[in-house]
Amino acid sequence: MDVLDKIKAPIAAEMEQFNEAFRQMLYSDNPLLEKVAEHLLKSTGKQVRPMLVLLSARMAGEVNPKVISVALAIELLHTASLLHDDVVDESDRRRGMPSVNALFSSQVAVLSGDYILSKALECTAQTEDLRVLHHISKLGQTLSEGELRQLDSKESDTLSEGAYFDVISRKTASLFSTCARLGALVAGGTEADAERMAQYGKLIGICFQLRDDLFDYGTAEVGKPVGNDMMEGKLTLPAIYAVNYKGDASMHDLALKVRRREASSEEIDRLIDFAVSEGGLDYARWHMKDMQAMANGLIDDTRNAVVTQALHQLTAFVAERTL
Repeated sequence: MDVLDKIKAPIAAEMEQFNEAFRQMLYSDNPLLEKVAEHLLKSTGKQVRPMLVLLSARMAGEVNPKVISVALAIELLHTASLLHDDVVDESDRRRGMPSVNALFSSQVAVLSGDYILSKALECTAQTEDLRVLHHISKLGQTLSEGELRQLDSKESDTLSEGAYFDVISRKTASLFSTCARLGALVAGGTEADAERMAQYGKLIGICFQLRDDLFDYGTAEVGKPVGNDMMEGKLTLPAIYAVNYKGDASMHDLALKVRRREASSEEIDRLIDFAVSEGGLDYARWHMKDMQAMANGLIDDTRNAVVTQALHQLTAFVAERTL
């Protein structure tokens, strides 16, 4: 049994129910949409977000049909945002496979994203819970704001850790936080329970993104080419830290060139090597370890022992994963 199977163990039956419902929600009798859905279902990722919804629900109470609808709504919203992001970033790969915009077209990707977003709204409505509507509406706004802030940062001449953390808090951590909050709320947890889980979700969401960013520096084989983020004009924490810490004007100019997508592959390799040699990866790992410890401190170890163990395993997985 691998680590993800161990994490899923307390919610294995509910995950099967979620996966079947997710396939049904993507179904369409439109031939083109059906082809897109078939492609998306070939790689559903690690499913950390639905796992977090269900584990949070089990921590607060029991998984009910509304909890499944919440998990579906958030995963569908996330899927739609990825389709749109790949168009914005002109990405041709997603999870080691061709992106929808590369395989079909940007028009198909945008319209498919719109369709999947409407299915997310349908799942939200099925909960008949205004709290769910409020938080998922806010989540959609936050994701869009994060993408816009990332685009806007490309016009700046400064490299700011604060701006980096602001973007990943909006683009990644907000999803994890909403998963954990709504899982607890819809299962019958108190507002205090939900807030505690939301903070836990935010912290592991940041860890998840930091770990993902480290893969771009050649730290693991994950179907993600080394330097892929930089090819798309994205500067992540290791490079930002190394450039600011060293104070090298030439590397600062190179980093800005990378962000404007004007750098050659050789120049990107040079910035990667610089970030590694100047301790950028160790700095990012230090942040992950710090947030991992804070996240574990938010888990209520007095409750369901099996779910508590799964949450601790989830924390370790997002910060230490090699896939």
